[in-house]
Amino acid sequence: MKKMLIAIDDSSSAMKAVEYVAQQFAADGVQVGLVHVLPNLPAIFWDEGHILSEDEKRDRKKVVDKWLDAQKARMEPLFKKAVDVLISKGIPSSRVQTKFVSDSTDVADSILEEARDGGYETIVVGRFHHSPKNVLGTVSHRIATQASGLIVTIVG
Repeated sequence: MKKMLIAIDDSSSAMKAVEYVAQQFAADGVQVGLVHVLPNLPAIFWDEGHILSEDEKRDRKKVVDKWLDAQKARMEPLFKKAVDVLISKGIPSSRVQTKFVSDSTDVADSILEEARDGGYETIVVGRFHHSPKNVLGTVSHRIATQASGLIVTIVG
């Protein structure tokens, strides 16, 4: 069974990637992973350069966990929409998985790592660019140039 990883965010190009996979591969018995890389932790949550006491560590962890939960909650409707699109085209929900990746310092590296660790054969990303000179966005360009051994599909 083909395993495809779709990187999603709140861009229209990410949803185009989902729709592309749904239209092109539903009949192939594809297994789909939807992954979203959470943004880096804001500087306000970093320590101030001193060693934290156990109470401070515990308090900071609560604040960070609350922030991460809010980020996940913001993305849940997009995951639901993506899953609904896949199901509507004939991909059973049992063949769709969703995952958040946190503690990432680089979005492209995190997506590549998830693809390799999850045994995915193909990565599908939306094309996001700001100018005609830059045909691919930074993340899709890095994935395309560093995905040795993987198929990369960039949907515009």
